[in-house]
Amino acid sequence: MKGAGTNLTKKQFSVLDVLRASPEARQRSIAKWAALSLGSVSAAIGELEGMGLVAAGRLTPAGLEALLPYKVDNAVILAAGLSSRFAPISYEKPKGLLKVRGEILIERQIEQLQTAGITSITLVVGYMKEYFFYLEDKYGVSIVVNEKYASHNNNASLWCVRNRLLNTYVCSSDDYFTQNPFEPYVWKAYYAAQWSEGQTDEWCMEAGARGQIVSVSMGGRGSWYMTGHAYFDRAFSKRFTKILDAECNLPETFDKLWEALLAEHLTELDMVVRPYPEGTINEFDSLDELCVFDPHFLQNVDSDIFDNIEGVLGCSKDEIHDVYPLKQGLTNLSCHFATGEGEYVYRHPGVGTELLIDRRGEVAALKTAKNLGLDDTFIYEDPTRGWKISRFVPHARGLDSKDSSQVAHAMRMARSLHESGAKVENHFDFYEEAKRYEGLLLERGPIDIPGYAEMAAKVDRLERCVKADNAPTCLNHNDFFELNFLIDEDDTYYLIDWEYAGMSDYANDFGTFCVCCQLDEDEVLAALADYFGRAPTAAETRHNLAHVQLAGWCWYLWSLLKEAEGDFVGEWLYIYFRYAERYLDKVLALYEEACLESIPREDVVARF
Repeated sequence: MKGAGTNLTKKQFSVLDVLRASPEARQRSIAKWAALSLGSVSAAIGELEGMGLVAAGRLTPAGLEALLPYKVDNAVILAAGLSSRFAPISYEKPKGLLKVRGEILIERQIEQLQTAGITSITLVVGYMKEYFFYLEDKYGVSIVVNEKYASHNNNASLWCVRNRLLNTYVCSSDDYFTQNPFEPYVWKAYYAAQWSEGQTDEWCMEAGARGQIVSVSMGGRGSWYMTGHAYFDRAFSKRFTKILDAECNLPETFDKLWEALLAEHLTELDMVVRPYPEGTINEFDSLDELCVFDPHFLQNVDSDIFDNIEGVLGCSKDEIHDVYPLKQGLTNLSCHFATGEGEYVYRHPGVGTELLIDRRGEVAALKTAKNLGLDDTFIYEDPTRGWKISRFVPHARGLDSKDSSQVAHAMRMARSLHESGAKVENHFDFYEEAKRYEGLLLERGPIDIPGYAEMAAKVDRLERCVKADNAPTCLNHNDFFELNFLIDEDDTYYLIDWEYAGMSDYANDFGTFCVCCQLDEDEVLAALADYFGRAPTAAETRHNLAHVQLAGWCWYLWSLLKEAEGDFVGEWLYIYFRYAERYLDKVLALYEEACLESIPREDVVARF
């Protein structure tokens, strides 16, 4: 039975493994290959001869049997992650499929495993999983899908294959090994490591007298740091699988790496540091880092994004540097990059946005905003595919919706836009847009959310009241809230991200601002006075409060659609619902009061 046999010391194992691979090897060669002194080799051979595992300098059948518990069973390659630090290339394909020094990263690693005799290989995929499917036919690997890749860290990927953890290599799809680190027989569970003389932000390990990992910390100096692959032996796998079963699905564990679980359970787990020479294992935390390793990477990369940058800015790919992801929005992905001419932002449209956004209308609005001086960062947008290049505003801060002076400035910007007389062909109506999202949801099946039908019927009544106001239509931003404002070092304000812009009821921007900045009722009324530059009338007040409700309703339906499409909206789904529900009955009551027009504004506010 595999797993039974003699427990070997590390030196004994090393000598036996060399004799297995090279039966004719003599002590000097064994010492070199096993990285042992001649004295240690001689002593180990004497011990092995006494155990009947070596005879006349050769491996005996019993010696081969003694190695069986150390034979590698399989390998797991983790390839489910988003690789967000590798934006924008990771928007187009998973990081493990990048071609580095002429070879695709994951293919090179699979081939190295197979060269070492490890043919049972499992890929755990998630993000852009279909891009990996071809490897099943090409290399005979097994595919396992981690459906939780977006909400959990890599501990969930290991949990998906917990029944396959035996004597197992655990690898990352995006490593580049200059020398094949894989072996068919391994003595003990280990984590690969390289030495950092200076400061590093990597996970650093402290080793005990026999190389056992005794502590793990984030960052350090003069340390062995985790890099590349790990190896689980059967004893480690058995214990770690129990830890995964107990902790993987706990909310506090969702965002943890499996290495964090290792660090938290070191007293229960037996794993050693496996040193590798500097440069043997290469992990690329940024595009700039990869370009240092492979100076021709950008010239050879198959990337529409870099072709787009090159075409618009007239630069060469070699000039593009300082690439890193920016905070991601709910509909798009963005990254920073620089050339010799300055700093820029590349916006990549999110999955499904072609169903939600009129890109030609967005382009028209961006040009108008630039002419009005509301956003001069715009450089170019492709009106068909939706990618965009803008000027980056360095050292910018966001708008603080709790700062009354900043809110007042934003309200004046909105009023300026609305009174500009600018027109675009695109139209945007909260109610109509919500109906469109509802229609797309109904194509997937009934909306059976408790209370939804009753709420929708009340929104229909409110819409009829609002339309009877005959309020003016003008150009609106329609995504008008704090995250879409930048304030530079000179206190210049920029209103960015115009993808929802269009001709709309003038109150659209006010409604969006109140909901998305989560203003309370006092802050809502103060912002409304800032917008008009005076106390608004009762009719103006009810009309704008109605648009707080309609904004919440519209973006609530949008959130339901995004979630149905597999995107994770998170707490915003509830925030939007809360404003839609909280304002609905109150504003309907204001409209449906028979004598509302004769009621003073202060009474309207008091009733609200």
